[in-house]
Amino acid sequence: MGLTTGLASSPVTRSLPPGDPFPLGATFDGLGTNFAIFSQAAEAVELCIFDDEGAEARYELREVDAYCWHGYLEGVEPGTRYGYRVHGPYKPEDGLRFNPAKLLLDPYAKAVDGRVTWGQAPYPYDLEADDLVIDETDSAAAMPKAIVVDPAFDWGADRHPRTLWADTVIYETHVKGLTWTHPDIPERLRGTYAGVSDPAMLDHFTQLGVTAVELMPVHHFIHDHRLVTLGLSNYWGYNSIAYLAPYNDYASRPGHRAVGEFKAMVKALHAAGIEVILDVVYNHTAEGNHLGPSLAFRGIDNASYYRLVDGEPRYYNDSTGTGNSLNVRHPHVLQLMMDSLRYWVLDMHVDGFRFDLAASLARQFHEVDRLSAFFDIIQQDPVISQVKLIAEPWDLGDGGYQVGNFPPLWSEWNGKYRDAVRDYWRQAGQAVGELAERLTGSSDLYEATGRRPFASINFVTCHDGFSLADLVSYNDKHNEANGEGGVDGSDDNRSWNCGAEGPTDDPEIRALRRRQTRNFLATLMLSQGVPMLLGGDEIGRTQEGNNNAYCQDSHLSWYDWLHPDTDLLAWTRHLIALRKAHPVFRRRRFFQGRPSRGTARAEGLPDLAWFRPDGTEMGDSDWSVGYAKSLGVFLNGRAIPDPDIHGRPIVDDSFYLVFNAWEQDLDFTLPDARWAASWAVALSTTTETPLPAPAPPLPAGAIVRTAGHSLALYQSPPAPR
Repeated sequence: MGLTTGLASSPVTRSLPPGDPFPLGATFDGLGTNFAIFSQAAEAVELCIFDDEGAEARYELREVDAYCWHGYLEGVEPGTRYGYRVHGPYKPEDGLRFNPAKLLLDPYAKAVDGRVTWGQAPYPYDLEADDLVIDETDSAAAMPKAIVVDPAFDWGADRHPRTLWADTVIYETHVKGLTWTHPDIPERLRGTYAGVSDPAMLDHFTQLGVTAVELMPVHHFIHDHRLVTLGLSNYWGYNSIAYLAPYNDYASRPGHRAVGEFKAMVKALHAAGIEVILDVVYNHTAEGNHLGPSLAFRGIDNASYYRLVDGEPRYYNDSTGTGNSLNVRHPHVLQLMMDSLRYWVLDMHVDGFRFDLAASLARQFHEVDRLSAFFDIIQQDPVISQVKLIAEPWDLGDGGYQVGNFPPLWSEWNGKYRDAVRDYWRQAGQAVGELAERLTGSSDLYEATGRRPFASINFVTCHDGFSLADLVSYNDKHNEANGEGGVDGSDDNRSWNCGAEGPTDDPEIRALRRRQTRNFLATLMLSQGVPMLLGGDEIGRTQEGNNNAYCQDSHLSWYDWLHPDTDLLAWTRHLIALRKAHPVFRRRRFFQGRPSRGTARAEGLPDLAWFRPDGTEMGDSDWSVGYAKSLGVFLNGRAIPDPDIHGRPIVDDSFYLVFNAWEQDLDFTLPDARWAASWAVALSTTTETPLPAPAPPLPAGAIVRTAGHSLALYQSPPAPR
């Protein structure tokens, strides 16, 4: 088996002792390092080792077992930088894109050093011709390098918090944006893994009451050529290239030390009782379409790693909108995903995953298949099946919107919840029945497949779209800073600016916006299911109307800790504490029967009942009235079916929620004495402070005036046994 580099100035290539084909990647054993890489179609593979000055030494991997090329190099220690050159035919028309002039990242790299230097070098073809014409420019100087790591770390008494799904409150955030402006965090730690676990942030998380942080992508990713040329970046990180390596630029100490810093972050969060969930992007890679660079997978084994167009393997099957889709049908691609997931759980101690564009992972052939190989393997895996699994249940392909169709182990970002709650509070003409389904855990989506209310990850805002402050301040997107002429980002924002576009000095509009913000937060925290808060919404973060800030590493994306909305922060803390204190808002089972005719009985009352403003129970005809924007909801605290962990009955207060999305004030009649003897105001979104002024209890059947665009919550303790 000979090398076919064709480069006259190439370093001399030496052969290596055989080593082992497993595990894949670089494995340090104390004396040296074993290297193993998969390629089914390669003709030869070279391991390239780089010294501190960038000089390259090459070693041929002569041993091949089950398409895994492997060798052992004595004396290679943690911190050593390496890459691969893979030899074989360059025939894009046949789906083969080997080019040994291009240095490639190890798909199993556990740490990565450096960034891509854009130009001709990273591309396997001649940019002045087309992708059928090979380019032999050596890319080593322009490429990041994999790093050998030492897996040793003192975890001490660390353990997974294992918060019950029903008790979970998720905080979605970005590693850099979260702390970049925080004045109480040392400057050298801002924007890093260490910054996330700084005492200032731990204090914020614990006082806020969240139980899990969901980190936007931290797998090592690439900043696209186009964005770098525009002076922008792939800030969100949905451009992965190394699925076992933490993103290097988020470390205060780059290189292989990033691994230890990430572990220290997880350990500190766990000590505070906070779980760590990773947003993972296994549906596509940073290499793009047929005109993209050769960074790793394309040059290692293009036809194995990617879904190519049937009959035209020069092109990529793209259900993600990014140029390519990983070929989940191939066993080694599935192995990479599962090895990556297990590594992050077993070695890095994370507690769960949110899968970006998860519908794409289910596409074994063309249709989305709920029982695809990927989900079957997850179900059977003794490690991954035991952590929190969250699907973004859509992609951009045909039939890609799959809310409600994932297997029983999975929870899902509930896009229907987001849309229903936004439409209700902006008076979009939606029937209240849709809101009722979403408030009660979306049993119409999940109950038939044996799932519970926590299958629904409820959210009003997330990283993709407007922040909460912008949702009530803009009717239209304002994405000019993205350099795409304003065509990027969704046009379906379901937002309402409350009477003026963007910033305004009008006191009535400003007051309405603040009330709408509280309405959204209160609705979110008082709904059945798992609430997810977009990080920064609790302090009033704005993106100035940009609803697609994926490329904005700027003030548009960083949290403004210098000017936080402290009143809104107090409101959010109070809402989460209220939810945590009352199990009736976080039931582990769905309410019984139809929402308007609950059948579960406790002391002769249903567990759930719906009322018109005049105090009469809603009938079937009321649910389909499009103009109805007001309703009351009775939640029976004595009809919770699940016992606690010791088998004891769970008894809570009963609550009455009043929703009024009309502009004008409305009178609501509280439920009569059959439902409760008296009612006390627990909160009202008309006030800037979360705790209402002390007032005597209201008698059953009392009439209460409810302001327009507001939500009120009334509380009644259970009668003595």
